[in-house]
Amino acid sequence: MIRPMLLTGLASLLLHAGAGAVAQEPSKLYEVQTSADIAYTEGKEADPERNKLDIYAPKGVQNAPVLFFIHGGGWNAGDRKKFEKLARTFAERGVVVVTPGYRLSPAVKHPGHIEDVARAFAWTYKNIGKYGGRADAIFVSGHSAGGHLAALLATDESYLKAHSLSLEQIKGAIPISGVFNVADSKRANIFGDEESARQASPMTHVKANPIPFLILYADGEAKTLGAQAEAFAKAMSLAKNQVTVQMIQDRTHGSIVGNVPNAGDPTTQAVLRFIARLSQAKLLDVNPVQ
Repeated sequence: MIRPMLLTGLASLLLHAGAGAVAQEPSKLYEVQTSADIAYTEGKEADPERNKLDIYAPKGVQNAPVLFFIHGGGWNAGDRKKFEKLARTFAERGVVVVTPGYRLSPAVKHPGHIEDVARAFAWTYKNIGKYGGRADAIFVSGHSAGGHLAALLATDESYLKAHSLSLEQIKGAIPISGVFNVADSKRANIFGDEESARQASPMTHVKANPIPFLILYADGEAKTLGAQAEAFAKAMSLAKNQVTVQMIQDRTHGSIVGNVPNAGDPTTQAVLRFIARLSQAKLLDVNPVQ
């Protein structure tokens, strides 16, 4: 189910957000060139493993759009390395993929996680041209807790401002099975007191926003995440933002990303179309719209 939540200037985008067509065979997928374990921040507080990122780039391609994909794991677990297959799937089709790590709870509480994500984004913005990516076409995405962090980065500008950046540096946001309201999560060990949890919630920061959003969630979603996705999309629409919300059929909280290495998967195709449309890049293996 694809539900447009904006009536202004989004009709053409929605034509590229559908799913269900038979995948076209690309003439030739790109070879993937990997640059691993790059430290994006230094200093006494930097974690020697968590504060690193990996880059998967289509070999020989310049000025490619960039997918900045944040892993999930409940803010206290997860590993960027587990998303290598996902990253390679998009890189083979012409997208530079950056998978950042970040410090986890209980070592840090909010805003430690999002501050690390902002540091990794700032590094990416300043350096991705060396790896064939376009700094003006970076799409932030993530799954579960990573979806929360992607949405928070794209709604609360304060974390980017700390690096002399703004929301204008994000081309599009693609939270997948994300958490948009952590205020009632009862995770005091992660978000602290009630006010801290409120500030950590993307829903708190809904306002006029230049970033187009594609919000994806599974029909068999965990707990209240489907309802949260719909509520966030509605709030963004009422603020007159560009937003599309899509429920992926026959998927669970885990399989919505677990199936992405299948290029014909609805999640994969929705992401490819969104990136291709907004970046005007010619990506491989994108299904025609029926």
